[in-house]
Amino acid sequence: MQNIINAFLLVYAALFPIVNPIGSAPLFLRMTRGRSAAERSVLALNVAFNSFFLLLGSLFIGSHVLEFFGITLPVVRIAGGMVVAAFGWQLLHAPEAPDADRPKVDTPGPSIDAFYPLTMPLTVGPGSMSVAMTLGSQRPTPSEDLAQLTVLGGAAIAGLAAIALTIFVSYRFADRIIAFLGKRGTDVVMRLSAFILFCIGIQIIWNGCSVLFSKVG
Repeated sequence: MQNIINAFLLVYAALFPIVNPIGSAPLFLRMTRGRSAAERSVLALNVAFNSFFLLLGSLFIGSHVLEFFGITLPVVRIAGGMVVAAFGWQLLHAPEAPDADRPKVDTPGPSIDAFYPLTMPLTVGPGSMSVAMTLGSQRPTPSEDLAQLTVLGGAAIAGLAAIALTIFVSYRFADRIIAFLGKRGTDVVMRLSAFILFCIGIQIIWNGCSVLFSKVG
């Protein structure tokens, strides 16, 4: 049970600061201005679904693609851990404006596509996908109990589902959340999340180095 909880929390805590649904909420509001609450709700739901499947593919397939090119998992973990830690460090020292580091994408005409630009690149971009890919490289070895692997995989999927739910709630009720937290509250939440992300990156680097050192020894 502890491993299941750890897998769930690892996926959620690592992806939340990068996906940054709270920080994206003001931009989502700006891009959907003039839309009714019902239209905004449908867009938020579609963005959440698109984000879930993009991250799911990165989590379970991305590391296999790297292995296809002859890149071993310990190396993937070290390189990916550096990326995760770098993202965490960058977010930790980012400007206070919630959407300061977000790409500026104009609303494409009278209708808004839920996939582009609301899902990509505003919600799930290369950074989020690389983090999910790195987390996928942390999977247990196939020699372990199949039932345990299935349960842990389910916990990871639940973590992605929680991220998608957070995206939906943050976008659907963006106006209320921003008004409740305020600028300072939003910044505090993201700073704490960024520090956790930085620590996760260091841990992933250590896991990869431990495997390489054990082989050398």
